[in-house]
Amino acid sequence: MKDKKKYIGWRGKLHEVIYEADTPMGKWFDIILFILIIISVILVMLESVHEINLKYHDILLGLEWVITIFFTIEYIARIVSIKKPFKYIFSVYGIIDFISTVPLYLSYIFAGSQVLLIVRALRLLRVFRILKLGKFIGEASTITKALKASKAKIAVFIYAVVILSVVMGTLMYLIEDSEAGFTSIPRSIYWAIVTLTTVGYGDIAPQTSLGQFIATVVMIMGYGIIAVPTGIVTAEFSRQGRDEKLHLNTQCCPSCSKDGHKDEASHCYNCGSEL
Repeated sequence: MKDKKKYIGWRGKLHEVIYEADTPMGKWFDIILFILIIISVILVMLESVHEINLKYHDILLGLEWVITIFFTIEYIARIVSIKKPFKYIFSVYGIIDFISTVPLYLSYIFAGSQVLLIVRALRLLRVFRILKLGKFIGEASTITKALKASKAKIAVFIYAVVILSVVMGTLMYLIEDSEAGFTSIPRSIYWAIVTLTTVGYGDIAPQTSLGQFIATVVMIMGYGIIAVPTGIVTAEFSRQGRDEKLHLNTQCCPSCSKDGHKDEASHCYNCGSEL
């Protein structure tokens, strides 16, 4: 019984360091992890530059191996320190951590797979825990609800934009000559979409006066169209989150690894375990 308590205490301490950002040790661990992730991403980028890789290949590979070994130990420690490891393994962070750890090992089996190490950039999402931005999760949840509530209106809006692009593209195909770039209706629709969204690559441009007049109308409409989805989501956002304010912290559940708990919470909102 004594050994069991000792094991739980050791695992609990490890969990506190790895998963928590509210303690000094936990914060330092996350900051070091954050720096190593950035270094790793930079190393992968430098390795893709032929001149640099040719001259410093061994150094870059050695540094990458040091970081990979650290991430391997960290990944195993995350599994060991949690009561329900499969909850972490199959979570979003767990999958990202695994994918960002194995490419260098796989590079000895599958050539070129080390470039997948750039996936480690996704781990920079942990900055929200390091900087204690968990309180903004409530606002993010409100935005998500607003987007879901607006999806029908946005779908109708997109449908209208698609129809307008098809009509304008077909019209320009009939008006303009193929020498201007309007060689087919699909290509003309591409021009309409690019112009309507105000991107305007300039690879296709109308040459006739009527075509230029229609292009002017499409461009002016494009500015107005930008405001429509913004207005829809903003109105729904105001309605959804007018009164609700959540105060969340970075505390992580030792059982299921869920974070984003309320400051006054004593149990996990996901699995019900004591925090």
